[in-house]
Amino acid sequence: MLDHLAVTADTLEAGCALIQGALGVDPAGGGAHPRMGTHNRVLRTGTSTYLEAIAVDPEAEAPDRPRWFGLDERSGAAGLAAWIVRTPDIEATAAGLDLGTPEAMSRGDITWRITIPDDGRLPFGGAAPAVIQWDGEPVATRLPETGVVLRSLLIRHPEPDAVTALLADLNVAGPIVVRPDFAPDLIAGFDSPAGPTFISGSGATVLSMDVERQMAIDLFNLTWTFLDLTERDAGQKAAMLDAAAGSAWHW
Repeated sequence: MLDHLAVTADTLEAGCALIQGALGVDPAGGGAHPRMGTHNRVLRTGTSTYLEAIAVDPEAEAPDRPRWFGLDERSGAAGLAAWIVRTPDIEATAAGLDLGTPEAMSRGDITWRITIPDDGRLPFGGAAPAVIQWDGEPVATRLPETGVVLRSLLIRHPEPDAVTALLADLNVAGPIVVRPDFAPDLIAGFDSPAGPTFISGSGATVLSMDVERQMAIDLFNLTWTFLDLTERDAGQKAAMLDAAAGSAWHW
């Protein structure tokens, strides 16, 4: 199940400014990640999802390994760089997939395990997710409501079939569409106090009418994929409703 999205930036202030400018809400809370030498701020984007701004913490000691989310190599404008899916069993979910080693992490009194490639780079250029297992309730459920709702995630990649196959192996469910493009990119659609808007890795803040129409169609078809199942678990039911809402939103 989709857990959260990550905006990376050269500074935490730049990441937060991108989010505030797009959504009309300031990320808050968050804190430091001692093992990675990074820090973040967060905001809730629905029942069980959230959005974070994350950057290298200039006051932290450098880690003894590459930082996560490709932060050691990034430069330029802030942008949506990564997405993370939630599982109750990270070892089973990530087994046999080239997403990295599950590592124990903490922020204050919050602890979890997450897959991180040895080189710290983003799998499939960010098109593939990291996998997370929280110790206790997901972080999103502990955050205050913000009026922001994640409606869709468009994943663009030169090898869409490979990305789609990986998501099937992970049994990822949510309002997610994979489409071909020359370079990897993530584009997330939100309802927000600032109105309907998008945050992306490429800087795109609007979609063409043709892309919006295709997103609506793809999410409609995804809804029917779930409807055609003879049995649906809680995650699939939630994903079906989110896909239907996302389809209507793009129309």
